Amino acid sequence: MVYQYEVGDIVKLKKQHPCGSKEWEILRVGADFRLKCMGCGHQIMIARKLVEKNTKGLSKKE
Repeated sequence: MVYQYEVGDIVKLKKQHPCGSKEWEILRVGADFRLKCMGCGHQIMIARKLVEKNTKGLSKKE
C-alpha cells in the first residue's frame, strides 16, 4: 500500500522503540524523515526508504 506522508501524521512502524511505543509523529518529510516517539519524545532522523518499508499503519492529522 502506498501512503501519503505529511507533517503531523502518526505512523505505526513494525518494530517498537525501546520505550515500548510503535507510534511516531512525523516532524519532517523529505529524502529523510524526522520522527518523534509518541512514548518518550525521542527524535530520530531515518531514511524515507526505511520508513516506507517498515510502515504498518498511518493515522492522518485532523
